[in-house]
Amino acid sequence: MALLKHIENNTSDDDLLKEYQRSHNQQTLAVLYLRYSDLVFGTCMKYFKNPETAQDAVMNIYQELVVKLQTHTVENFKSWLFVVTKNHCLMQLRKDKKTITVEFQPTFMQSEDFSHLDNILEKEKELEKLTNCIDGLNNEQKKIIKLFYLEEKCYNEIVDITGEDWNKVRSLVQNGRRNLKICMEKNG
Repeated sequence: MALLKHIENNTSDDDLLKEYQRSHNQQTLAVLYLRYSDLVFGTCMKYFKNPETAQDAVMNIYQELVVKLQTHTVENFKSWLFVVTKNHCLMQLRKDKKTITVEFQPTFMQSEDFSHLDNILEKEKELEKLTNCIDGLNNEQKKIIKLFYLEEKCYNEIVDITGEDWNKVRSLVQNGRRNLKICMEKNG
């Protein structure tokens, strides 16, 4: 322990870093890391806002350093460590964001009652009626309505596709919509 204090007080960051990279002695790295462990913990707390998660991150970052410092060239250890810490926290948050956890609730279970299928059947009937009504439009309106509603084209795109005048396209969409509404109401 006295040796660690001696190393800690009298040796520069650069010297400790070079010694670790030369010898791979984790005790040397531990001395260097402990100098900035409060900085690492504080940065982790800023991101995670949870002491246990932050402490886990401090330990994981140390393990990262064991590997990274064997291959990376570091000019300023404190600045480099801050960037490693920040990146570690961001990656962890991104990873946690992708993992969606949902609490199981028995009320979400499908019941034996098949009434939920009634809505699907009703929508299918409506869709069939709409398809029949679209087919009942004149060819010009049918083409424009399909482009506007089914292919989700805007007026300008329809003008480019059909070569029709913009006002005529607008008129065909409005008249087609009105005719569809009349047809749907008529067919109940």
